[in-house]
Amino acid sequence: NNGVFSRTVEAGPRTGPSEDMIRNTIFRSFPRMKKIYLITIVLLIILTCLNVLIMSFWNIDTCTVSSSRADILSEQFCNDKINLIASHVKQLCPQVSNKLSSVQINNIASNQLKIPWLYLVTPTYQRPVQKAELTRLYQTFLNVPNLHWIVVEDEMHKTKLVSNLLKHSGLPYTHMNIRTPQEYQMKETDPNWLKPRGVEQRNLGIAWLRENRLHQDGVVYFADDDNTYSLGLFEEMRYTKKVSMWLVGLTGGLRFEGPIVENGRVVQWHTLYKKNRPFPHDMAGFAVNLQLLMSVAGAKFDITVPRGYLETSLLVNLVTLEDLEPKGMNCTEVMVWHTRTAKVDYKQERKLIEADKYIHYI
Repeated sequence: NNGVFSRTVEAGPRTGPSEDMIRNTIFRSFPRMKKIYLITIVLLIILTCLNVLIMSFWNIDTCTVSSSRADILSEQFCNDKINLIASHVKQLCPQVSNKLSSVQINNIASNQLKIPWLYLVTPTYQRPVQKAELTRLYQTFLNVPNLHWIVVEDEMHKTKLVSNLLKHSGLPYTHMNIRTPQEYQMKETDPNWLKPRGVEQRNLGIAWLRENRLHQDGVVYFADDDNTYSLGLFEEMRYTKKVSMWLVGLTGGLRFEGPIVENGRVVQWHTLYKKNRPFPHDMAGFAVNLQLLMSVAGAKFDITVPRGYLETSLLVNLVTLEDLEPKGMNCTEVMVWHTRTAKVDYKQERKLIEADKYIHYI
């Protein structure tokens, strides 16, 4: 053809995959990729749900009990809180909510309820610093699991201030009141050591426990509202078998006072005031096993005893020196202090009252 040499070359068999083969391979692998993608999403959802569950668990102990009926925290109340957490989990990841509800949440509930309960009895009375003292106290208690706060006012009626504070505290509590007999009431100018204080209120707390406790295992501690408490103290006392003891700071005219321990046993006392008392120790320095306290009929504080013998009036009915359980590194570590708030000087406030500019709030 016009002198041009031409040659036709026939194409041989192809060695690479055809377009049809590639297309078929992609479509066949798509279900497998889809499964991997879905599994990845489910795993991410599970991790998110577990994170929400763990964060919610830390707040399980902040169940509030209504003060109107002097209710108490029960296992059912905590179960209601746990069910609330479960409902949040179901909204976030319904695919795994059943497993989380039946396994993880139930394990958390059982572990929470296995911890012995602490019953803290706090006497309180009206004074300018009362709300400040109680606020500091409950915000400490919020960090302690399985704690039930028994607050007893030295009043003829429950006050609005304490009722509102307890209602908003986030703690399980019981709110009661009983007035100290007239002959034992202190005047504002009396020194704080002149007469025993908080005796009737502590005894009412003990009486309430005899009739209303839901937990057979637990520990009773008399936590005054003018003290400062280390969080470690509550874990030290939680497993008390009979009566546990530790040092108390800033009391008795000393930096601290309390038991002296040798070979793991209390042998004598570090104090200078009436050292011959059977138990020359401070109210803040001991806790009592709930079963032991309930097993001794009539065990309570005696308001008629001489000054300094109030703690002894209860303890002599429960234990001997050999039964005491030293805590706080064998009574070498101070974990509670008497830090009374200074009396408030209202001289400027009186000027507002005289000028009829007084503002009332609680």
